[in-house]
Amino acid sequence: MPLFLLDIFENIGAFFTRGGPVLIVIAVVTFILWSLIFERIFYFNGQYKRDFNKALSDWEGREERRSWGATVIREKIISETRLKINQNMDMIKTLIAVCPFFGLLGTVTGMIEVFSALAITGGGDAKAMAGGVSRATVPTMAGMVVALSGVFANMYLTSVNKRENSLINERLTMDH
Repeated sequence: MPLFLLDIFENIGAFFTRGGPVLIVIAVVTFILWSLIFERIFYFNGQYKRDFNKALSDWEGREERRSWGATVIREKIISETRLKINQNMDMIKTLIAVCPFFGLLGTVTGMIEVFSALAITGGGDAKAMAGGVSRATVPTMAGMVVALSGVFANMYLTSVNKRENSLINERLTMDH
């Protein structure tokens, strides 16, 4: 294995050591969050076009579109398409909202470590207190970075959602 990869892994390990166990939880949440975000991006760039075209062809294939039954079928098609469009969006928003709280949990656990070092050493061991401060600040920073990056991705996905929800409503016309 090349030396620069070993350095990268060593630095990542040191980062997780400095951040404490809460940083591992934040990393797992980050992985899940970005997996869901990429799933939505890939869906809108691939499968959604097929779903949209199928919904459109199902509706356009109907000879009659003005009756009460046709209205119900149109609403069903729109509803099914919207379910696919909005899939995982609530989970993405929830994970974004939870990240700062995990960062705050890391802050609390790190500060407990600082106070523990203060109690044991009487304030004479700055190195022990610095480790606690590191465990307090690194998870906070990580939680905020993940949340902010997730907010930007969520803004993009929300705008695509709104556009596509509006488009499906407009394209399934009742004229015939």
